[in-house]
Amino acid sequence: MHEEAFESELCTHLAANGWLYSPTDAGYDRERALFPEDLLVFLQETQPDDLAKVVKPEGTDAQQAQGRSRVLDRVVRVLATDPMNSGGTLNVLKRPIGVTPASLSLFQSRPATDLNATTEARFAANRVRVMRQVSYSTRNGNRLDLVLFVNGIPVATVEIKTDLTQNAAAALKQYAQDRVPVGEPLLAFGRGALVHFVVSNELVFMTTKLAGVNTYFLPFNQGRNNGAGNPNRDETSPTAFFWEETLQRETWLDIVGRFLHYRFEERQDPLTGAKTYDRQVRFPRYHQWRAVTKLEATIRSEGPGGSYLIQHSAGSGKTDSIAWTAHRMASLHTPVGRKVFDGVIVVSDRQVLDGQLQRAVEQLESRPGVFEGITSGSDGSKSAQLAQALLAGRQIIGVTLQTFPFALDVIEKDVGLADRTYAVIADEAHSSQSGEAAASLKQVLTASAEDDENLVDSEAVLADLMDRNVGGRGTISFFAFTATPKGKTLELFGRPDQITGVPGPFDLYSMKQAIEEGFILDVLKNYLPYDLAFTVAHAHADRDVEVDTKKANTELMRWVRLHPVNIAQKVAVIVEHFRANVSSELGGRAKAMVVTASRLEAVRYKTQIDAYIKDHGLTGVLGTLVAFSGSVADPDTGDSDITEATSNPGLHGRRLEAAFAGEEYQVMIVASKFQTGFDQPLLVGMYVDKKLSGITAVQTLSRLNRVIPGKENTYILDFVNDPAEILAAFQVYYEEALLTTPSDPDVIHDMLGKLQGMHIVDEIDVDQVVDAWINKISNNTLYSRVKTSRDRFWDRWRTAAETSDDLERARLEDFRGTVNAFVRSYDFLSQIINYEDTRVEKWAIFLRVFRRVIERDEPQAPVLDLDDVILTHYRLRRMDQQSLGLTQGEAGELAGITEGGSGQAKETKYGWLSEIINQLNTLFAGSGLGETDQVNSFESVFRHAVDNPQLQAEAMANTQADFDTSPTIHSQVEELLYTAGEGHEKAISALLQMEDIGGLIKVLLQAGLYERLRSAARE
Repeated sequence: MHEEAFESELCTHLAANGWLYSPTDAGYDRERALFPEDLLVFLQETQPDDLAKVVKPEGTDAQQAQGRSRVLDRVVRVLATDPMNSGGTLNVLKRPIGVTPASLSLFQSRPATDLNATTEARFAANRVRVMRQVSYSTRNGNRLDLVLFVNGIPVATVEIKTDLTQNAAAALKQYAQDRVPVGEPLLAFGRGALVHFVVSNELVFMTTKLAGVNTYFLPFNQGRNNGAGNPNRDETSPTAFFWEETLQRETWLDIVGRFLHYRFEERQDPLTGAKTYDRQVRFPRYHQWRAVTKLEATIRSEGPGGSYLIQHSAGSGKTDSIAWTAHRMASLHTPVGRKVFDGVIVVSDRQVLDGQLQRAVEQLESRPGVFEGITSGSDGSKSAQLAQALLAGRQIIGVTLQTFPFALDVIEKDVGLADRTYAVIADEAHSSQSGEAAASLKQVLTASAEDDENLVDSEAVLADLMDRNVGGRGTISFFAFTATPKGKTLELFGRPDQITGVPGPFDLYSMKQAIEEGFILDVLKNYLPYDLAFTVAHAHADRDVEVDTKKANTELMRWVRLHPVNIAQKVAVIVEHFRANVSSELGGRAKAMVVTASRLEAVRYKTQIDAYIKDHGLTGVLGTLVAFSGSVADPDTGDSDITEATSNPGLHGRRLEAAFAGEEYQVMIVASKFQTGFDQPLLVGMYVDKKLSGITAVQTLSRLNRVIPGKENTYILDFVNDPAEILAAFQVYYEEALLTTPSDPDVIHDMLGKLQGMHIVDEIDVDQVVDAWINKISNNTLYSRVKTSRDRFWDRWRTAAETSDDLERARLEDFRGTVNAFVRSYDFLSQIINYEDTRVEKWAIFLRVFRRVIERDEPQAPVLDLDDVILTHYRLRRMDQQSLGLTQGEAGELAGITEGGSGQAKETKYGWLSEIINQLNTLFAGSGLGETDQVNSFESVFRHAVDNPQLQAEAMANTQADFDTSPTIHSQVEELLYTAGEGHEKAISALLQMEDIGGLIKVLLQAGLYERLRSAARE
């Protein structure tokens, strides 16, 4: 089978299914890049009166020919106008063009309803044509296999290759090398065809912009086994979907009319820094078209009120998918012409989505003012804006999740919203959309009318609230777009499989397919784990103490993590690995992220990396930033208010993301920030010093997966995690995530029974608090009604503390945890289950207030005096680099809520500190720790130096720079080497035999000797 036969079969199918067919390019106007016959016939059939103003029926043949030329030349002129100035192919199709004295429309998109016979007739009159072997160039004899026209305007070109002779790669090369757009109106971006396809028997590719060798083609395929490619089909090629489905007449007109739009945005090249104004045509990838059209068809069939989970991987183009979904839902009508949704609300924390959504809607909608974004201003102003937008019937509203609670009080009382229906589209829907905020959102949009003259009937409102939580009486449809759904998200938004009943996504574009199609990188390909071995000791072994074993273990591990030796060793590994492997990537523009477990760790990493850079002459070559929220205190330095701003003095008012995108900074150290939703394609390396699991592991490591030309490798160095656990976390989301263990609704009753069994809260207290809450009685009244239960809890807590009743304190601590677990679980479960019990709803309201007044009022005191703990041995060992291979064909299994606050209070377990240290050493000592790994000699020297009165006085009297060069420090360290030698003579002897102790002094200073001396002097 040759290409000619392939072309013929494709065109024969189209000709039999509503397309006009030109077996040759006869009638094609190369100079104008138009098929004039179809353009003029469409105008004559749909707008004869307007066309007659230019092509006068009573005129001579020459005059009519001149009139037709005027129309065609005017179309060409608008086609050649910059799309940013309302020109170009897409604007010619979507907007009327003026040909004095007429206004002519060259395309009719699918009407929202079929109630207007004229519009329906115009839509049916659209002329779609396929033309074979088009000689498109006026400069050479080049031909295109197929050109697709809509009303004489070329909208697509197609190169066909059969895999029996050549494959798709040959056509991709042909477009890149032989289809140069310069001087060719059919191929020029904006002026010519909107999309260019490559079609073989196996694969389809597309691009919206030909740029010679820089042309970037995207796969346009259905996916096979949740990966790249297309499924096999009986008696035809796997790509038959393209001509049977995508080019089906109604579908093709729908894509042209309701999907295609321009996007204009300023871009800064991350490699060169050059700024350009980017012009793009947005054409849907197959999974985007599939998801939007499936959603529309399902809602037409089922009506509003459903929930839909769209599991689309990173790299799927969620911004465009959300824009298309929002526009489609806003324009959806019932058969009788009523709008299905009174409004569409897009909830996202990404500001970039707000701007892109508005621009996309403006392109897709001919009317202005369809979109309104409410993402800035004070709480009160945003509340008022949202209320005004909803009441005004604004079609699409963009908000952050936090906006909804601001408007609750205003909108809940407005009868104007009672019967309205809404589509709520949530970007990256996780637990934040399945707790109080989402429940509040439903209250905002479905508030019942109440008589302002009377108090609200609590029982009626509670019953109404529960009913709204279960599907919202069909008034709200939820559309959740996420790459990594949690079990709770699947349960809330997923749709049960018709056979198994297991909830799964409504539409899936998997991580596997995104990787195989080249939209994201496989970040597990170069995964390098490190093994940590250490031993610790108690400085005063003869003074053993009894401690809480669980807390002591936690504090000891945190102490090791923050130890200067631990961080210094890892800093050396990080910097040298970055220099050797990462820095040369992307033409020397590659960047890395260091993921730490706490804000204090992040601060100390920043300090030590900067010191390493300075000591090794890398200043100006390597720059660092640190990212964390709030402020943190460092007890070693005495600084009690370290913030992101004070830690990054070089920002000069710039946002951290913007500064990191430039050339000045290469490494960002983060603590619970920028681990999700941060798109920086220059990120190539990641250094992990934090325990990661489940969805957090996937989201954090996936910061590396963004694609940029030239980016082929990523590197992960992991100091903490088990590679098998990381692989298991990614496996869940590699293909399809399914909820295999649904939530147990009875956990609510279990927790309620447990809380009542503590005899702290009385039912009378619950009723009184609920009455005050529902009727919005004063804050003081509300507090007075919760105070009885509050005092009962704290009286028992103080008695337990005074009598050292550890079991009672453990029961009260467990009670506090169960209160919080109840609130979280009920907020989620009540959205999918109607408990039909106002008593449960009352307790939920009461506990939501009560949990605030039983929060711990002071931090827990440490159980250890860590000044008496020393690190004796330490070793960081590189393991073998691995490529963690994900397994195909396995659905990820997720679980809902099956228990919550159901644990039993346990009496605190005590043990001797020496035993805990021995257990910890057994666990972490590894094998072969020897004298070369010993660090307690340094610890001893450091401790004696901190206690030295003369060095303390020097530190208090001098700046850091003066202290570092003081001759006193040299003489004092020499003396205290003899004092510190007791107990480990061999190691101290080695230090004493050094010809120059300057190296030791340098290490002491890097470990923070100056700050520790000043802190000790103040005590």
